[in-house]
This record gives sequence, structure tokens and C-alpha cells, in this order.
Amino acid sequence: MKTDEQKVKRRRSGLRGRQLEPTVLSGLRELIGDERVDSSLRHRDRLIEHLHLIQDADGYLSMPRLRALASFMNLPMAAVYETATFYAHFDVVHDEQTPPPAITLRVCDSLSCQLAGASALHKTLADGTDPAQVRVVHAPCMGRCDTAPVVAVGHHHVGNATAETVGAAVEQQQVQPDEIHWQKLADYRSAGGYQLLKDCRDGRVTVESLAEELEQAGLRGLGGAGFPTYRKWQAVRAEPGPRYAVINADEGEPGTFKDRYYLEREPHGFLEGALVSAWAVEAQALYIYLRDEYPGLLVVLRDAVAELEAAGIVEPGFVILRRGAGAYICGEESALIESLEGKPGKPRHRPPFVAQKGLFGQPTLVNNVETVYWIPRIHAQGAEWYASQGRHGRKGLRSFSVSGRVARPGVHVAPAGITLNELIEEYCGGMAEGHRLLAYLPGGASGGILPASKADIPMDFDTLQEHGCFIGSAAVIVLSDRDNLQAAAANLLGFFADESCGQCTPCRVGTEKMLTLLERDTWDEQTLQQLAAVMADASICGLGQAAPNPVLSLLRDFRSELASQNLIAKG
Repeated sequence: MKTDEQKVKRRRSGLRGRQLEPTVLSGLRELIGDERVDSSLRHRDRLIEHLHLIQDADGYLSMPRLRALASFMNLPMAAVYETATFYAHFDVVHDEQTPPPAITLRVCDSLSCQLAGASALHKTLADGTDPAQVRVVHAPCMGRCDTAPVVAVGHHHVGNATAETVGAAVEQQQVQPDEIHWQKLADYRSAGGYQLLKDCRDGRVTVESLAEELEQAGLRGLGGAGFPTYRKWQAVRAEPGPRYAVINADEGEPGTFKDRYYLEREPHGFLEGALVSAWAVEAQALYIYLRDEYPGLLVVLRDAVAELEAAGIVEPGFVILRRGAGAYICGEESALIESLEGKPGKPRHRPPFVAQKGLFGQPTLVNNVETVYWIPRIHAQGAEWYASQGRHGRKGLRSFSVSGRVARPGVHVAPAGITLNELIEEYCGGMAEGHRLLAYLPGGASGGILPASKADIPMDFDTLQEHGCFIGSAAVIVLSDRDNLQAAAANLLGFFADESCGQCTPCRVGTEKMLTLLERDTWDEQTLQQLAAVMADASICGLGQAAPNPVLSLLRDFRSELASQNLIAKG
């Protein structure tokens, strides 16, 4: 018969699982700070930031570090592990595994980069490097489609990449982002910058008058949904405080890079619009969620916010920067909120909407970078100036991210409602030499595909739906007669399958099943149609609902092309 003391000793010596190593916890405190002194370091919303610090310092996330972080934050190890393994940019290394090499080459495999030869480049790099020294992996869109193909060497992006230019970057240990030359605070203010924010705070401009101005201008959300900006303000203001404002700078839609364009050139123009939006809803704080593929912009925004704090324009700590970690789903606003709270970025069931219960359970305004960028400009030049810019009966300006088979890819600010033919000829220098227009994606991977015969349709909100497409974030990818439609569709579905958060079965299983069907020599059209209907009807969020759009577009508008490849029956 064992005594009580023996039973206690047995229980104490029989603890399950790997135990915390005190020296690792001590090292973590040197890296992050001492949570015993600053209790805010324990807050759950800091988890992803802490994971970034460890990943940046070590190049990976070891299990001893994760165990120490769980203790540091007083969180279950399961919660820390679940979050760390959800995001693509965190390399979790188990106790028995070998850490990755010091340098990782991420070869973009988005559609724009595929058209530019990324698959062959990936094979060349993989065959020509020592895997013990350099890791070569596929990666989703990096927001640099105008310089495809793109390879990230650590945090350094090589545009128009070749095996030689990537090899040179590796040889020179060029792993940090290039310096960005941006408009500083003094220059922005000398041109009239932050006058609107001052007028708002001093009462010379009211929320109601500014909202009316934006309504007359026709400003809508430019991240994809197109919800009128003034109505978002009204919805959030109608809820009791405290309230928060969040900027979605996580443009992960393949083909989209317009937000990066504005942030790299005029961060204060963006920040003024963001601060005005925060003022409009009386936000307690302004959060900026920046995609991790833009490491150089993290430096820019930190410096720009520091300028504002030093000048007394914002209180220290009012603007809070947070990094994404490589999850396309976090472009969906409720998934973004989950990520800001330090959790896996899985969309929430709605209602309630984030305008009612968003960040930390409070009413939250979520806006896109480009949306708020236009606010000071509309006020300075007038609602009529902005509204009159449209074409074919549409209002406003759109920033088209154009890539693919055009002579001049890039961000082109053009009238809303412009047609593809007009955009290519007037802004993009025509088609690339030797290429003839075959098809185009008007709104990135999820916006569907239209044939050359429909290149005279005005591109704007509400003009493409009858054709089974939408403009979304205005990411235009142009395909030519040299491109394979089956390969393009498989590329897009492969992206959605990889980026599905896995929360709902229609999306998780549906994207994988549809990709399998697309890779067959002959397509089962009936099954594809049925599968698309289930995904559209039953998926929780827009990812699963929109993922079938490229396939449905091909079946609707490219039947002769598919039949010529024997993918579907003729007739």
C-alpha cells in the first residue's frame, strides 16, 4: 500500500510532455521583453508579433521556444502551436527535425508569374542549389506582378528574376528589403497635407458634411466589396463605443499590388485618410494590418508613424502596426480581426458583423488602403472632381493593377468604367509584342475570366456581374493566344486550395476536388457545375464562394477553346 507522500511524488515525476527550459524562457525575455514588468506583453493579440520576432531572430520556430512563449503569455501550448502552424511564414520545427537552412528562396507561383516562366525558374533554382544551404519553395502572390517572375531571397525581392540574378543575391547575402524612397512628413505638409485632419479635429469639417461629400463623390470600398464608404461610417457610428478602426493592407489577391504602390510613394497621404476615418467613428485606436510580403513597407510605416508622434499629430500608441504572416484568407475582414487578436485567421459566422462586434468584441471600421487614400484628395479637389472622372456612365477613378501579356504592366490610375481594350491601348502600351488578346481576369483570381470578345465591357462595380465576373480590387491579368486556359484554371484553383483556411467542408474539400477534376485529360462538366453550386451556396466566406468562378467562366465563354483541347465535348 503506497503512502500519500509516495503518490504525490509519483504524480510529480510523471508529468507528461516536454517541459519548459528556464534558459530558453530567459532568452525569450531578452528578445521580447520581460512580461513580469510589462504585462501587456502577455496580451493575446501580441502572439503573432512575438512569433515574428522569434522567426526573424532564429529563422524558424523551435518547440522549446514555443513552449517558453506559451509560459511567457500564460497561454495553452495548443493555442500557441495552432496559431504558429496556421500561417505560411512561420517555420515550426519539431524537436526531432532539422531547422531549415539560413536562406530560403520563395518563388512566386501566381498566375502572372507562371505566365512569365516561374515554373521553369523554380526547377532551375532547385536543381542548381545545395538544399543543405538554400531552401527553394513555392510561394503565393507577392504583390509584385508587374515585375514577374518574382523570387524572394529572404526578405529581398528580385523582380524579373532569372537564375543568375537570384544566384547573385544569394552569393552577396542580399536578404534584406531594398530601401524605399518615400515622401516625408515635412514635404507632405508643405503641399497641404494633414489640413483636412486638422479641420476635422477643430470642428471646421463635421462628420456629416464629410460623409455627404464622399457620398456625392461615389467613393466605395476599393478592397473588393465596393461598399459605400460613408455608409460604413454610419453603420459603425450607430453602435455604442468604444470603437476601433482597422486598415486592411493585406492585399493578397493574385494580381493585386495597388496598395503597395500608394504606400511606397505617399504613406502620409494614406495615413491622413486613415486617421480621418478613425476620427469619423471616434476610434480608440487605429490598427494597420500589413501583409508580411511587404517587409520594406513595415519600415516605412514605422518611420512615418514616428514622424506623426514626434510632431504631436497623433498620440504615441494610437496607431498600431501589425504584420500578417502569409494567409490570403486574412483579407476577409472577420478573418483579419481574428488574426489581429492573435488567433488563426478563420472567418467568423455572421451576423454579427464586424461593424457591430469586431476587434475585441467592439464595433470596428475596416477600410482598404486605397479607399482612405482618396479621402483627403476628394475633400481638397471636391466631390464633383472625383465623380466626373468616370467613363461610360461610371463615377470616379480606379487603380488598376495590370499584369500579364501587356507592354507596360503596372498600376494605372484610370477612369472607373474604362474597358479593357481602352486600358490596354491608352495606358499599357498595347499588348506585348507577338501576343494577341485571348482572355482577361478583371478582378484577380476570384473575379472570373472573360474572353477577348467581351473586352469592351465597362470595368467597374455592378457592370460585370451579368457576365459572371466582378472587378473586386481591379487586378487585371491579361492572357494571350499563347497561353493555356487549362493550366491557368489549375493555377488559380491550386491557389484557392492552398489558401483555404479549412474551417468549412465545402471550401476545404471542394477546392481540392475541383483542382483534381481540372487536372484530368477530360473534364467532368456536370460534376464541376454541381461542385461549384455547393461551394457557392454553403461556404462560410467569399473564398469558397468565389473559387469556382474561373472554371465557370471557362465553361460559359470558352467552350470552343476547351473543345479544341478535347477537355469538353464539342457542340
